[in-house]
Amino acid sequence: MNTAGYVSWFLALLLSPLLLGIINRTKAFFAGRRGAPLVQAYFDCWKLLQKGAVYSRTTTWVFVSGPVVGLAAVSAAAALVPLGSIGAPVSFAGDLILFAYLLGLMRFFTVVAALDTGSSFEGMGASREVWFSALAEPALLLGLAVLARETKSLSLSGMIFALTGEVWTRSGIILLLLAVALFIVLLAENARIPVDDPNTHLELTMIHEVMVLDHSGPDFGFILYGAALKLWVLSAILVGLVVPVRTGNPWLDGAAVLVGIMAVAVLVGIVESCMARLRLVRVPQLLVGAGAFSTLALILALR
Repeated sequence: MNTAGYVSWFLALLLSPLLLGIINRTKAFFAGRRGAPLVQAYFDCWKLLQKGAVYSRTTTWVFVSGPVVGLAAVSAAAALVPLGSIGAPVSFAGDLILFAYLLGLMRFFTVVAALDTGSSFEGMGASREVWFSALAEPALLLGLAVLARETKSLSLSGMIFALTGEVWTRSGIILLLLAVALFIVLLAENARIPVDDPNTHLELTMIHEVMVLDHSGPDFGFILYGAALKLWVLSAILVGLVVPVRTGNPWLDGAAVLVGIMAVAVLVGIVESCMARLRLVRVPQLLVGAGAFSTLALILALR
């Protein structure tokens, strides 16, 4: 049994809401405010779990199952992601494809749950979500293909474990392009500025938040927790790429990745403090740019 892998999965489930608190405290620091407690997301999830859910008569089982399936999918995806040298509890050749499909399944059920309400407002958000994800997914898949090419592995655990300082010395430009692309994908997949603003309620600019407006109680708690877990898994892959700490002690390497994941949350907070949200027509250009970075990295890797 891969006990260390299960510990890393448990840490992901336990610590992922902390990332939202770090982002909000970073934004508060740049705004000169004290900000909410770091554990505010835990308080919010617990409060929502204590409440009852309200369902419209026009909705069906699709609306009810959306948050549950989404949280289950991203929890399964987290079980595929290693924590530095600590391998994932579930690892096999080709698990990177399953990882991408699990994130796609989460998004699919969020979208169909929004459409199930029959609200044109939520349909607008669903349309935008699908549009942007269609541009972000190729960048992610091409990036994973580059990692597979550079590390000669088709497993996420094998790829991250093989990324050492020697690989960076040999293929630094390729991995740097890949890191930029994955960071843009991370911002897009998690509905962060400059792609989306999780705190906005301006009708004409909302994307992800508009799709979950009709969810309440435990369902909305599942959505909030699932979003934090999705941010964690994508951050873990990014940090595994840019922090090639391989001391031979898996726990020390895992601690370095944990610090790196927290640093990614700080970086996201800095980006959101220093940038405005892009106009909707500019977002596809940003995502196409991420795809171009991944494509260029793949070309350089294949040459």
